[in-house]
Amino acid sequence: MRIVELIIDEDAELYGIDAISIVDRPAIELDFIALKEQKVSFAEADTDKRILLGPALVPDKPIYRKNGEDEFYVYFSKATVRRAAELYLKHGNQANHTLEHEHSINGLTVVESWMVEDKEKDKSALYGLDVPVGTWMVAVKVDNEAIWQEWVKEGKVKGFSIEGYFADKMKKNSEDEMLAELAKAIVKTDARTKTGKRVVMESYSDYPDAVKNNAKKGIELNEKNGNKCATQTGKVRAQQLAQGEPVSLDTVKRMASYLSRAEEDYDESDMNACGTISYLLWGGKAALRWAEAKLKEELFEALKKELDSLED
Repeated sequence: MRIVELIIDEDAELYGIDAISIVDRPAIELDFIALKEQKVSFAEADTDKRILLGPALVPDKPIYRKNGEDEFYVYFSKATVRRAAELYLKHGNQANHTLEHEHSINGLTVVESWMVEDKEKDKSALYGLDVPVGTWMVAVKVDNEAIWQEWVKEGKVKGFSIEGYFADKMKKNSEDEMLAELAKAIVKTDARTKTGKRVVMESYSDYPDAVKNNAKKGIELNEKNGNKCATQTGKVRAQQLAQGEPVSLDTVKRMASYLSRAEEDYDESDMNACGTISYLLWGGKAALRWAEAKLKEELFEALKKELDSLED
């Protein structure tokens, strides 16, 4: 069974951890503990601190996954775990929580976040948690009465599970190699011009109307949802595509890279989902087909110029 390393692709439209879910069976197979005056106890609920403490992400731990008939394991390196923790706080997602990855819930907030540097001296050891160095630990304050009474105290949830966007390292490297070869070929061609000057990269506006319409639809849906979806880059890209403005070769590469990886987040049956809206903002499937075709065309032309210059 194959093992896939997941990484954070900060060039993508969506990346990092959006939320932390409280679940019955955490994928990392390590439960949190509920704190009441630094004791593991659910007694006297009125004096409870109502804090859940446990690992959010453990490095180098294989996590079983199944996609249809495809079975595999994924894991995160220590560097990825640390960066994921940093971005989670940087993006202000401390209050983003779900229940069993199905329902968004309010009243939960990450009040502590730290990386385990020393197993014996770390705070986690004080509460009997045996986690490896490099683990991302969180303490979540539960102010939601129903969640605390009906789920935590009843033992229906036992640990944390992350929600977010990561890239397959092997697939990402393959895409990067293809784009690097394209850039290398174009640079070589530029260097061989008679003037000795670098050629200004061409921009493109020949994308089909379907790309423009998808961007317009994404903008409309995002406005209906309070413009909460997508980064500023994605919103700017949508305006650019919707108005038929030319895009640079670098932008075409970014479109192909993002749209190919985020295609699985696009769900036509849920037009209010941020994954669907973000995908449309970048032009949707029509933009992916156009961008990939444009890159192949540019690579062919660059290589052809390179061969012609060698013959001269």
